[in-house]
Amino acid sequence: MSDLYSACVQCPRKCGTDRAGGRTGFCGEKEKIRAAVACLHFGEEPLITVNGGSGTIFVTGCNLRCAFCQNYQISQGGYGSELSAGEFADLCLKLQDAGAENINIVTGSHGVPEIAAALEIAKNRGLVLPVCWNSSAYETEESLELLKGLVDIWLPDLKTLNPLIANRVFKAKDYPVAAKRAIRWMLSNTERKIVSAGEREKMLSGVIIRHLVLPGRLDDTRLVLDWLKAHADTGDDHGACISLMSQYTPVTVERTLNAEKGIVFSEESLASRSEALNAFSNRLLTKQEFAQIRELIDSYEFEYLFYQELEEDTEWLPDFTRSQPFSNALAKVVWHC
Repeated sequence: MSDLYSACVQCPRKCGTDRAGGRTGFCGEKEKIRAAVACLHFGEEPLITVNGGSGTIFVTGCNLRCAFCQNYQISQGGYGSELSAGEFADLCLKLQDAGAENINIVTGSHGVPEIAAALEIAKNRGLVLPVCWNSSAYETEESLELLKGLVDIWLPDLKTLNPLIANRVFKAKDYPVAAKRAIRWMLSNTERKIVSAGEREKMLSGVIIRHLVLPGRLDDTRLVLDWLKAHADTGDDHGACISLMSQYTPVTVERTLNAEKGIVFSEESLASRSEALNAFSNRLLTKQEFAQIRELIDSYEFEYLFYQELEEDTEWLPDFTRSQPFSNALAKVVWHC
């Protein structure tokens, strides 16, 4: 895999960093996979949580700089430990043995070649569960091709179609173009298959597209829903399920810092993050906004739609430095770094 990381072009940034030579790219990572926790997660969409929970692996690093990231400790703080491809495969099998409904890989876009190799090993060792690729959609078609035949369920975000917000908040002005291209690839290369699982439904393959509503930016959400209705709600086996999230929660700086665990940010990076959060209203959604969103999404008549009820309790926010980052009701941990 070293040749794919020697001048890295694994994501749309194409930063050219010699990650194989021990340097870190924009994503903050070198060549090897790192991860923070693997668990049975019960807070994902019903089609992938089902009964046993989604077997979720939280990968360290990220090729975006979302100022409000709820997984900030691992996506930008570097918390996690190195795993070989074989060890990553072992985690997949451990989740399968624990009763997971699928293997859910969170934020692996910067490590596709190594993760693809790990999935090949896991399948050769007996992994039979569907694999879910849970990403920001900031990835290239060439990178996604490496996952073809290995991933069954695609769970991308479509964060915004506003390049000004993308630049200020995610540090990626080209995010809208890259994400639309990636999602089109996912849709065209995947057939939706949903089966009965007792009283619930279970996705075996397909695409679920998430969109997180940012407070005070309802017009941006409308742009996203317009695009999804035109390009993803196709009414056939290549159509997507839409998941509208209302859980935006301000993440305090104090939650992200833990010097003992190596999670320390420079004053410059914290100031940059604070400035980025000024691009929108950094608060919970109001009841009035949520009512507007409900009315809006109903007007689109999506074939498959999930949406979150308004969430005012912030106790669910994860702390990855704890051996149980979530509440016991939300996740059952099978491995922690």
